[in-house]
Amino acid sequence: MTSALMLAIAMVLDAALGEPGWLWSRLRHPAVVMGNAIGWLDRQLNHGPHRRAKGMLVTIVLVLAGWGLGAALAWFGPVVEIVLCAILLAQNSLLAHVRAVAAALRRSLQDGRAAVALIVSRDTSAMSEAQVARSAIESAAENLSDGVIAPALWFLIGGLPGLLIYKAVNTADSMIGYRNDKYREFGWAAARLDDLLNLIPARLTCLLIVILSGQWGQWRVIVTDARRHISPNAGWPEAAMARALDVALAGPRSYDGQVRDLAWVNGDARREIGAPEIFRACTMLWKVWGLALAGLSVWVVLDLVF
Repeated sequence: MTSALMLAIAMVLDAALGEPGWLWSRLRHPAVVMGNAIGWLDRQLNHGPHRRAKGMLVTIVLVLAGWGLGAALAWFGPVVEIVLCAILLAQNSLLAHVRAVAAALRRSLQDGRAAVALIVSRDTSAMSEAQVARSAIESAAENLSDGVIAPALWFLIGGLPGLLIYKAVNTADSMIGYRNDKYREFGWAAARLDDLLNLIPARLTCLLIVILSGQWGQWRVIVTDARRHISPNAGWPEAAMARALDVALAGPRSYDGQVRDLAWVNGDARREIGAPEIFRACTMLWKVWGLALAGLSVWVVLDLVF
């Protein structure tokens, strides 16, 4: 069975079943296992001198472990590969979390703040309705790339080893890839490798959104906005999503009580937004998923014919 066919089946399984609560209440999710391992390495090594070298060692260990474990599990056959791929894709869970913010925001601003706090790391206690909506849409766009397109692409390229390497590095980046005193040195290698692994997926996600929203005429300004973003990769899907929805994203935000004056994405568009725009972003997530699956299906058919 080809990687393309296994990925197509896994995408459908993930979209249909998501994260069964009954299963993960009894077993530890692979992402949780990765997180626990990275947390242990952080506690053991992130102190004293040579933190950057120690962080590089951790990153190498994660890559080798992902490759070795992926190769070992792939030996059990395509069923195991499909199931693990479906588990490590995040289309269904991403949509559930983002929709939850929109539903909560419709109830009250306080509920919206509480819901968005579950998916972003910025300060949420004093957010306006528009800030909650922007945060949810930005998270949707970025995680469409990180949680769906990137793992799918790395599975397609490298099979289960490629997928596990990507997920391990991406999990490490989310835990230790911060530019603060504690992680600036120790998380440097993980953050840089994560940037590299997401270079193509982020731009591919941007391209898919542009195709679906018919924003070809805005390509130059989308690229300009993407390059002004604080992240070398997150700005691409966010810039495309902002143009697709005709809303302004990014801009000033607060982390740990400190307001950071970040650049706007599509800054001349509407800034007073709310739950309806979040739901429209969710619709775009499904459209991108559908286009990616359609392209993959064509690939599978061509493989079978030729």
